[in-house]
Amino acid sequence: MNNFKTAFANLRGYFSLNGFLIPQADAEQSIREGVSFRGTNILILIFAILIASLGLNTNSTAVIIGAMLISPLMGPIIGLGLAIGIEDFELLKRSLRNLVVAAAFSVLASTVYFLISPVSEGHSELLARTSPTIYDVLIGFFGGGAGIFAIASKNKGNVIPGVAIATALMPPLCTVGYGLATWQMPYFFGALYLFLINSIYICLATFIGVKLMHFARAHTANPLRAKKLRKVVYTVSILTLLPSIYLTYNMLRLERFQQSADRFVSEEMHFPATQVLSHSAVMSHGQKQINVTLIGKVLPKDSLTLALSARLRFYGLQGAKLNVVQGDNGMAATGSLAGHSVKEIYEIAQTSLVQKQQQIDSLRTLLDARNADDSISAHLAPELKVIFPQVAEIAITKAVFGNIDSGGLDTANIALVNYAKPISAASRNELARYLAARLRVNEVELVQVDKQQKQQKQ
Repeated sequence: MNNFKTAFANLRGYFSLNGFLIPQADAEQSIREGVSFRGTNILILIFAILIASLGLNTNSTAVIIGAMLISPLMGPIIGLGLAIGIEDFELLKRSLRNLVVAAAFSVLASTVYFLISPVSEGHSELLARTSPTIYDVLIGFFGGGAGIFAIASKNKGNVIPGVAIATALMPPLCTVGYGLATWQMPYFFGALYLFLINSIYICLATFIGVKLMHFARAHTANPLRAKKLRKVVYTVSILTLLPSIYLTYNMLRLERFQQSADRFVSEEMHFPATQVLSHSAVMSHGQKQINVTLIGKVLPKDSLTLALSARLRFYGLQGAKLNVVQGDNGMAATGSLAGHSVKEIYEIAQTSLVQKQQQIDSLRTLLDARNADDSISAHLAPELKVIFPQVAEIAITKAVFGNIDSGGLDTANIALVNYAKPISAASRNELARYLAARLRVNEVELVQVDKQQKQQKQ
């Protein structure tokens, strides 16, 4: 038991703040100076927001990081947490007012920038600020905790710049301005929610840090009023947290769905002469859909979709709709070339071209054979007129016979003959042998056609 107490005391000693903190008055002074937004501070803020807007516009991570280091926006948020912790309501009002003013100037500056910017496309750095999750809550909370302890520490090091980068207060405000400038409300509300998350949880972490460091209350402290304020802080924190939990749940569902879809496509969609060009898994309004684009030999779509859909349940994809697109038109319509290198696209296109050329050559061979069959009678007519004057008309073709019992197929060379005069059996056999030799086939079957009888029936 004594060993346990000793070990616990030693462990507690590692977290002791005695001798590591500056006087409370010095820490307060440092925070109070950062609360004010007048003169140079407001100009620095505007320049920082413009730099961040440029970074988001050009999708430059380095520029965005630079803007976060320049921005003085952290000051009023830390001031709010300090004011709640020491129950200084004058500081609370000033911090809240300056935070609102700073946020308004930031949104205004970014809106003006995106209104005049020739580039209006939303890049990945911008889109990343539109879907906050519980992870953003944790980043704001832990970042705020690191910030308040760094401010009160004798050895601050490079913690404050790191906190400014991690909590990322500037990019969400820029995205809010982008949403206003382009009138895209999902961007506006998503980024605004992210800014509120960061601000509230930095403030909450600062408040808890002040309590842990045992900062003395302000002289004007009102215990009853302070109690009500703490209830408000906790309520707002919980209400802010709830949407992020829901968004995190949806994000995890989508990620799990996409992973299962990737495994399904990689394991099930293997075809000899057909390749998967691209695939995507999307969820919208509770509906799951897997889009797959194939290139190469065209497969029977209905049977392919039916067979593959039956395999979805083995990958946990029940209820998902499978959409298979084949051919160049479908590829262009879905923009399936995205994400592939030029080399990959070239190789896939070449494979497709070779396969299509083979199909064209095969069809051309069949067509030539059909044209040859159609013209062979005209070529033989002069010879037949001399050798077999009994023949008035002749048509030569190939027929495919199907065996009803066995289902087998057999090809036969047929000569349809209309005789001008009666012909003996020996002459017919001789005609059949002549045609076989002339056509270079093993056998030709003669079928007599009496056109006069046919016309009389009609």
